[in-house]
Amino acid sequence: MVRIVPLPESLFQTPFTVYESRAVGVTSKRLRAKDLSDGGRLIYLPAGRHLEIFERARVLSAATPGAWVSHETAAVLTRLGLPPWLGGCSTIHLSKPHELPRVRRAGVTGHRVRCIPGELTDVDGVPVTAPPRTWLDLASGLPLNYLIALGDQIIRIPRPGLEQRSEPYAYKDGLRLLIRQHPNMKGVEKARLALDEMRVGADSFPETFLRLALMDARLPEPELQIRLDPDDRRSPAADLGYRRYRIAIQYEGAHHLTREQQSRDIRRDEAFRGAGWAYFKANADDLADGFEALVGRIKKTRLRSV
Repeated sequence: MVRIVPLPESLFQTPFTVYESRAVGVTSKRLRAKDLSDGGRLIYLPAGRHLEIFERARVLSAATPGAWVSHETAAVLTRLGLPPWLGGCSTIHLSKPHELPRVRRAGVTGHRVRCIPGELTDVDGVPVTAPPRTWLDLASGLPLNYLIALGDQIIRIPRPGLEQRSEPYAYKDGLRLLIRQHPNMKGVEKARLALDEMRVGADSFPETFLRLALMDARLPEPELQIRLDPDDRRSPAADLGYRRYRIAIQYEGAHHLTREQQSRDIRRDEAFRGAGWAYFKANADDLADGFEALVGRIKKTRLRSV
């Protein structure tokens, strides 16, 4: 019977590689104790414990020299939005350079790719593709509208008070260069099409989908983050609209349900309506409808002459 002695704090209740255990003096005999289970080649897991995506990604990449987290898994770790049918990460996506063999192990989807310096970042020490490269990696598998929406999130101006950054993940010129650097990559043509349709100013996927729905209905392209007074940075702003026709449109996601946000929303709504603007509010029901009914109502306003 193996006597269970406490693991070092760095390995307690977390998956680890045999390399990590050796580095802190854990013996091979201790690894056979009942509180650990075999996680596959070179990996040990806390027995009976559900592992989060980050933990799985960390230990699998650590056990795979030369590999980094990519594709869907990278999007999750860097908090990029994904379509509802993605993001569960039933397998962890790991990429390697072309000159190395593809990762082949249970729980991993392996890729062999060409990677240029600067296309990787790290999340708490885990090597991960940076958001621009993740966008390009996902291009072949995403519908065009989702690729546009994901791209909008990459080029959007972050809100410094809410996010730990002040610059976009990328600018359109940088993405254009990224596409040129990978001319033979699967999905690159779709990425080029998406880039043409991407705009700075959409703060969420639904805002992008609403803009695309308006344009698909042969309405003019709306202005994003439209301010009531364009010369006053503190003036109330709607998500999108048409200044020429005095039409403002706001998409209300889940964060609009907080009391503080509702108070701000009421003041914004009153400001636009008080200034004589036609004011429309959309929500998840409109999104599920493809914004068809909302677009129909907008067409019946001053846009009828368009």
